Amino acid sequence: MLSLPAPAGRFGVGLDTLHLVDRERTDPWVASGPRELMVTLRYPARRGTGAPVGYLRTDEARLLIEDRGLEGMVAPEVLAGTKSSSRAGALPRVGRFPLVVLSPGFTVPRASLTALAEDLASRGYVVASVDHAYEASGVAFPGGRMLTCRACEQMKEKEDYRKVSDGRARDVSFLLDRLTGRHPAWRHAWMIDERRIGMAGHSIGGAGTAAAMAADRRIRAGADLDGTLFTPVPENGLDGRPFLLMGTAEDDPEHYENWAGNFGRLDGWKRWLTVEGSGHFTFTDFPVLGEQLGLPDPEVPLSGTRSVALTRKYVAAFFDLQLKGVPQPLLDGPSADNPEVRFHTP
Repeated sequence: MLSLPAPAGRFGVGLDTLHLVDRERTDPWVASGPRELMVTLRYPARRGTGAPVGYLRTDEARLLIEDRGLEGMVAPEVLAGTKSSSRAGALPRVGRFPLVVLSPGFTVPRASLTALAEDLASRGYVVASVDHAYEASGVAFPGGRMLTCRACEQMKEKEDYRKVSDGRARDVSFLLDRLTGRHPAWRHAWMIDERRIGMAGHSIGGAGTAAAMAADRRIRAGADLDGTLFTPVPENGLDGRPFLLMGTAEDDPEHYENWAGNFGRLDGWKRWLTVEGSGHFTFTDFPVLGEQLGLPDPEVPLSGTRSVALTRKYVAAFFDLQLKGVPQPLLDGPSADNPEVRFHTP
């Protein structure tokens, strides 16, 4: 059986799922109907309560395997049955906690950031992982619908990806309205401290994080995990709000130049970290699952276990500093315990 590493925090991890419908927006990829989101809420919970949940539905797992070109190498039932630490319906801990929104990479579902989401929840965060309709290989929506990546069919040039990141910014503003408004959609919305909201994303989800911060001042801190910033940081910055760039080494000149240019416009606390031996999907669940399947990426020497550990450690440190005010020497500069992580000042 596949399994994700246990989270490091002291809380159990509860899980709820929401289907949200923005009836004021037309979906940009099908030009009809309202915009829809599927959201997994993870929250600090009492250990020993709730029921185990699957990683993916089998049909979602099959479509993801096909998208990654792994047919015949991974059984959908095996991937779908990946063991995690989330428990549906677990009793929530009493208190108000910061909210972190997680947005996945293009073509991959929100489940790809489960290890990070569980770790943050265990450390005292409410975590909202979002699937943006028609932007993943396959996501189950209510009514027996499987929404596949219609957006993929419309991407012709790199400039087209700005439509994705700009759209995700609007998605996240709508999500925050539904989680923190007068009549919230989530039954445990009382747990959210709406004064302490952060966002992180992988790949295009990271680009969407910067775009969302530029559009919505409720997001106090953002982290981009190896995402080219297709929506540029505004010339006047992000009103002094902190931003973390964490990605692969400098082996892609175009990506490096994109980050270097945007890093200069960030006007608050900022860090640019690169991880030696990493790859684009290092910051997701895929390396640790591939390692267990005997399918490591030969071009990415960093182990799956180490990939998860570093991602969790640095993202948690960032939000602990920026949303909880807890000093984090880890973010002050290189450390002997983490020799793979380099600090850049272009």
